[in-house]
Amino acid sequence: MRVYVINLDRAPKRWFKMKQELSRILNSSGTRLLDLTERLVAVDAKDFIEDPIPDDKVTPFYTLSDQLFVEPQPLILPTQLELDSLIKMTRAECAVAQSHIKVWEKVAAGENEYTLILEDDIWFHFNFTIKMDKVWNDVLSISDAKTSFDILYLSYLEVKYGAPKTLLSRNLFRPVRGLWHLSGYVLSREGAKKLIDSLPIQGPVDLWINHQFKGLDVLASKQSLISQRRDITSSNSYSILPTLTTIGAINSEGASLFNIYPSERPVFVFGSGGSGLSSLAMALSMLGYRCCSDFEDLPSCEIQRVFEGKGDRVFDAYVNIGTMYSRVWELKTRYPQAKFILTAIENIEEDFALFKIKQILEDTDLTILYKRELNKWRVVCEHLRSAPPNCSYPELHEVGQRPIRSENIEFDHGVRFTHPKRDTSPWLIDSKKCWQGINSIAEDGVSSINSETVKISDRLEFCDTNRWLIRSDTFTDNLALFRPNNVNFAPKIGATLSIKSESLGVREYSSASISSKSQYLYGRFEATIKVSNTPGVVTGFFLHRNSPRQEIDIEIAGNRPNRLLVNVFYNPGDIGANYDYGYRGSPSYIDLGFDASKENHRYAIEWSPNEIRWFVDDELVHRRGIWEPTPIPHLPMTLHANNWITRSTQLAGRINNRNLPTVSIFHNIEVKAKINGADYEVKTK
Repeated sequence: MRVYVINLDRAPKRWFKMKQELSRILNSSGTRLLDLTERLVAVDAKDFIEDPIPDDKVTPFYTLSDQLFVEPQPLILPTQLELDSLIKMTRAECAVAQSHIKVWEKVAAGENEYTLILEDDIWFHFNFTIKMDKVWNDVLSISDAKTSFDILYLSYLEVKYGAPKTLLSRNLFRPVRGLWHLSGYVLSREGAKKLIDSLPIQGPVDLWINHQFKGLDVLASKQSLISQRRDITSSNSYSILPTLTTIGAINSEGASLFNIYPSERPVFVFGSGGSGLSSLAMALSMLGYRCCSDFEDLPSCEIQRVFEGKGDRVFDAYVNIGTMYSRVWELKTRYPQAKFILTAIENIEEDFALFKIKQILEDTDLTILYKRELNKWRVVCEHLRSAPPNCSYPELHEVGQRPIRSENIEFDHGVRFTHPKRDTSPWLIDSKKCWQGINSIAEDGVSSINSETVKISDRLEFCDTNRWLIRSDTFTDNLALFRPNNVNFAPKIGATLSIKSESLGVREYSSASISSKSQYLYGRFEATIKVSNTPGVVTGFFLHRNSPRQEIDIEIAGNRPNRLLVNVFYNPGDIGANYDYGYRGSPSYIDLGFDASKENHRYAIEWSPNEIRWFVDDELVHRRGIWEPTPIPHLPMTLHANNWITRSTQLAGRINNRNLPTVSIFHNIEVKAKINGADYEVKTK
């Protein structure tokens, strides 16, 4: 029997550990498995310049229906729309599928009747040889001379409620579906040919192959004899997780935080206009750098820290900072271990100012990133010794150097506020002495809210289906499922959002949520709300997006209706980047001075590229500038109005069924904003 191990070129440590594993396993002839093994170079997702497109081998889309075929969720009844909506495979999933296809092609063209295929993150169970002999003897006893199996699973994870199967012996079964993982299996030559004839793969390969069981002779050892190592971090990413979260199939919540921090610091970037400076700044953020970019200057406290070489700098990457262009020699002298990057459109010698900087930096750790470079991730990551993310290099419009105010902006609101515990990430600055963010001066026509934007004034007396979507899903931290029947529209009242105690399988409560069908980029968003005062319940009015996750919140907890919670979640990247980190965000509590459950009050968010401002009854109660403590969300977001039951007793107290049902009332919603960056005019109602 031949053995193939799928291993990435950039994972030599995994191959070393695999050789150790294979050396200790002997076959029936006393030969080490290592002596029968050939390493097969895996397809590397980090080599993809763009997201994979459908071809005759892999179609990078599948549906929730495909997922539920393999692992049904008997307590969940998703809608037809949810079942048929396309889910895009991650680059890592596409690369894994292509790697297995490479092996199948070698097996189909080879001379060996059976081949053991292994991924490079496995280990063999104790007494593997003895148990494998028993499995193989049972395989031989149920097979005749004319028929052999196609696939024999030796490593798998059964779905939560068990895989439908037929028991064939004490050591063997035949699955109908329901086996995850494809990290250790025996494939016959004929089975390889059948898999190749069934291409293209649609969805993750371990999902897709379950759909092929009906046309294959599939066997599995009664116990998994090979497992994935726990001391190796998986490099895969899973496209199904957000969809499973929305239907309530995932109930656990953890502090999902970015934990890969760059070691090469600081980084200084200079370049010519239009050469991709803003895109590179975002790329550095995606690599985990706390990156400041595109300003004429920086606050005096940070400039002082930089040029005095202090270790308590706020940032570890600086891109296109105007005052640094004339002080390159000081940076070079102060930071001999720094990484320097120059961005250029074409020939750097044709840009006199940039060429002069290049001459100053000749004997430093310098690289040049040209705008025409096809694989920018490779240039940047090789220079910074970082692994490229599993998403496209960002392509942003050039921001240019923005002027800043040197003085802090003060406003008199007479309202007390506090900062509870916040996330820890590269995109959130801890409190630092003298640091109050960067107050950038808005450019005309960029951040101003003017008459050319979309205008909505909706009293919510009925559901305008062209404007609003009534949700029927949930999210991880919500103990309830959103249900359309929990939203009631009525003249002179508005939208009443109810929370009820009712068993819905994966949840014991139902709640309500209204979402805009459009996504907005900057603007003013206002709602008149009377909130629920039931402990455990949160009333929310907020903007949100995924991939990357960004969010701007107004929330009021039922156990503290006299307190407003404002929050911002920020993740870097262009549209589609798989950055969804953060559990707490960067919350602030504001003392309202009244009970928001007793009567109607107006709450508003004003969001621009340079700042976010929150208002209550037209009074400014909170403001955040750039990096105070996060960057400003920069991608289109959906507007939401909802109420829900939180898992966190810290946030809103503990729910008590005796207090249900309860309601939150949205009397009207007003929007003055840009839709996806384009201006539209909508008649008001």
